[in-house]
Formats: sequence, C-alpha cells, structure tokens
Amino acid sequence: MYRRSAAAAVLLTAALTLTACSSGGDDSGVKAKPPASSAAPDPADTPAVADPAADAKPTGPVLPDAKLTPKTGSFTEQEKKYLSGRVPEKMDPAAVLQTGQEACQRVARTAKRDKDAATGAVITGEIPGAKDAITHLCPDQKPVLAAAEKGFAEGPRKSPAAGTYRALTQATNCTWEAKGKDGNVLASGPEAPLKAGDKITATIPAGTAEFNSSGCYAWIPA
Repeated sequence: MYRRSAAAAVLLTAALTLTACSSGGDDSGVKAKPPASSAAPDPADTPAVADPAADAKPTGPVLPDAKLTPKTGSFTEQEKKYLSGRVPEKMDPAAVLQTGQEACQRVARTAKRDKDAATGAVITGEIPGAKDAITHLCPDQKPVLAAAEKGFAEGPRKSPAAGTYRALTQATNCTWEAKGKDGNVLASGPEAPLKAGDKITATIPAGTAEFNSSGCYAWIPA
C-alpha cells in the first residue's frame, strides 16, 4: 500500500475539518468511556477522541476518479473505491489513503487486545472513518464492523429496538433509563450498585420512546 509522510496526513486532517465545518456535524458533547478491561482502547499512540469532522467527506470539489493516481506506483481496486469522492482537489490521494490505512491499523490493534473496545470505538467514532476503511481496506475486520452496526453509543436514543443490550464498559457509574411516549419510566438500572468487573445489561421494553444512558460508553445486543 502506498504511504505518504505524516505531514501530508496533517494537511489532510486540516482540509477535511474545514470542509466538514460547513456541513453542521453533530457535536453532542458526550464523551464516552472505553471498556474498563482495556488499559487503552487504542494501542496506537494516538488519542482516542471522537472527531465527527474527520469522518466527513469533503463538501467542496473533489478529484474525479480518473485522476486518483499516486505520484509513484498504483492503487488497488479497493483502494480506488475507498478514495472515490473522498479526495479534495489539489490533495495527494495517497495522503487520504493513509488516513484509511491508519484507521484500519487502530481497529486491528485494538481488537487484538479487546474486541469490545474496538467495537465501541467504531460505534462512538473514536476511530474516525473506520466504517469505510474496514469496508474497503481491511475486510478482515468486518466482524468488528458487523458488531458495531448493531450497537449504539451512550446518550439519548429515540425509539430503540426492544431487547436486552450489553454495555461495552465495566465502569461502575453506568446508569440507564427507558421512557414511554408519556414520559413515564418503563425500566431503569442498574438494580443494584455496580462493582468493578460487573457485566452491565439493560432490557429495553417494547414501546420505549427514548432510552437514555450515561457512563455506559456504548451498547450492543446481549
């Protein structure tokens, strides 16, 4: 795979951030916490901070697919699919590809230590661009993506599917509440104070209009 310098990656991040600012990205202010069983959700030496702007494709002019060629070497078909519609004009496609490769590396390294942490990082956006990167550049990580696509991050969630879910954390401050359309509490938890290492589950009743949780990081079906 073609790699460029870290300087090119920095330029790319700045460019995508500027273009994404005009798209009104969601910034809920929720700061999720990774599974307590992981000393670090991302073994790569980069901070795991959700950045919605880094997930956004450019809103301005992009390079046409016919011009997606590196200065030396060549891209694979999957790399070209990843780059399609993602490279701002006058940006080196290889620098854009590097961000996807780095997302793959972070997912793989995290999953090797803790699959729950990797799944949660994809759900919460702590590994920006992971979905497209996995789809095109590291399909061996599709089990992590498949698990993430069934889950959701902590915070308010409207009309959730009924069922039992497991929190991807062992934090003892995780709390949750399910409310009906009239605002009445249908269920809440935990039923007893949590102890370190406890498995945290929540059963969302049928008819729940909003499920809200705090300190729970992310949820997947139990």
